[in-house]
Amino acid sequence: MTIKDADIQKLSEDLYSWALRKVPEDTKVALAAARDRETTDTARRTLNMMLTSANRAENDNQFVCSDSGVPVYFVKIGTKADWNANIKSAIRAGFDHLVETIQPPLLKHVTNPLTNERSYSGRHMPIITYDLVEDADYIEIICSPKALGSGRWAAMELFTFPTLETIETYILDVAIKAGAQHCPPVVMGVGIGGTFDYCTKLAKEQTLREIGSINPDPQVAAMEERLCEAVNALGYGPMGTGGATTVLGVHVDYAAGHGFTPVAVAFNCWINRRTRARIYSDGHVERLE
Repeated sequence: MTIKDADIQKLSEDLYSWALRKVPEDTKVALAAARDRETTDTARRTLNMMLTSANRAENDNQFVCSDSGVPVYFVKIGTKADWNANIKSAIRAGFDHLVETIQPPLLKHVTNPLTNERSYSGRHMPIITYDLVEDADYIEIICSPKALGSGRWAAMELFTFPTLETIETYILDVAIKAGAQHCPPVVMGVGIGGTFDYCTKLAKEQTLREIGSINPDPQVAAMEERLCEAVNALGYGPMGTGGATTVLGVHVDYAAGHGFTPVAVAFNCWINRRTRARIYSDGHVERLE
């Protein structure tokens, strides 16, 4: 069999709908663990409310949040996959069909940055990033709709031969500026090095990592631990109510580059929207998240 446009369209549509209704399992586990170790009644009640909302949305097949965000997809194409599809057009068609059929309806969040006109479609929408996976016989699609709260506070800065202390100070400054306006507890993704565009890609991809996963690079793992502790010590807490849980995880990746070093920080709010599935060359679909 060959992966066709219709396969991509159907899966991209399903992934978006799933992302709006289900908080990922690792996120629910992290929220429950945070609730159990919180030091204030208000923070515990807030986290418990989040878990209740997540479970009710999943059980009732409803949206967890009314801000459905804008369509953002990551497509990983296996070098041994058998496919004949116009991937970008198929994903766009999937989102268009979703807009027409989904219940409850989506709000108009796609915004023209020059006119502030809101719609369901626009230039370069959906936003799609591509990559290759060597020796794989599938196409993997990840959907992570980006909403206002977490999207607004992402940031990037360029440094020249920075020290590790300079990099970590900047990341913490971004967290301080965001405060509780990104609907914590959040996942922070950090990209370091490479080029302007590649660094921000790294940061966004790191928000998709499983919460609790250990970075294979010991130096980076130590950095993640320090930053997670430092951000939680700020005390913003769940939804800004105060407490010990502002971030569920800080995930870092880096790339070699030139003497100029970009550092990018991205966030996912407490819902941590993230769905993922693979279409194999034989036609079957494997849902991963």
